[in-house]
Amino acid sequence: MKKRDQRDGNRPFWDWTGIHFPDLAGARSTQYYRESEERLFAASFGDLARKKLLKTDLWDEAKNTRILRFAADRGADVYGIDISVEMIRLAAPSLGGGPGGRRLAVSDVRAIAFADGAFDLIYSMGTIEHTRQYEQAVRECFRVLKRGGIAVIGVPNARDPFLRPLLVAVLNFLGLYDYGYEKSFSMRKFVRILENAGFEIRDRTGILFIPGWLRMAELWVHVRSPRTAAIFAPAVAFFAFLNRKIPRLGRYGYLIACAVRKP
Repeated sequence: MKKRDQRDGNRPFWDWTGIHFPDLAGARSTQYYRESEERLFAASFGDLARKKLLKTDLWDEAKNTRILRFAADRGADVYGIDISVEMIRLAAPSLGGGPGGRRLAVSDVRAIAFADGAFDLIYSMGTIEHTRQYEQAVRECFRVLKRGGIAVIGVPNARDPFLRPLLVAVLNFLGLYDYGYEKSFSMRKFVRILENAGFEIRDRTGILFIPGWLRMAELWVHVRSPRTAAIFAPAVAFFAFLNRKIPRLGRYGYLIACAVRKP
């Protein structure tokens, strides 16, 4: 199975990626990513204790920020789904310990394998853009969320001031982009999709105010020579500092996000 054989939310593609893609934990920009997610959790979800939280893919747990462990350590009963068996296998070790429960399941975000109203909270950051049926994925998030429940849903920012969507398009054309099919959204279009699914918008925000080329370059060097990647630390720290001091810059990050409520 070659990676290029499928690029639209397909299990073989993500199984291949799970096996071959390197772990990005430890990179400076990944630490910034995790810091941004923690702030987003605090602002949108508040107290996590005894809340049932669903994450709609396990990429972070297998390869990136391990944010679901953060939620479990704060008492959430965490559930994670992924279309890829390999991603679940790789993610499972990162969820050991902590006071909260945990359950992982093979499931497609376009047809989530849980009952209506099963969850208090949903976190879906960087999932739905990998399928052309993104509206169906949003409707599924709405279906499995309890009335009064909160979801945070994020997607790539089509208005990224650092032109990340253009960079992704070029890399995809050259066959050098390893994240498969990916669609970017303007905030206006994204809000319309969420509202059409039935959600009430509580906040419009985003994470990762940093040039996409800088994160990609730092990750590439980090995987090959972690010590050398330290040369990127001042630049990453600069954007992290700006984002902490001016939280509104999150709206211009390369992932926009909305905190939404199910009425």
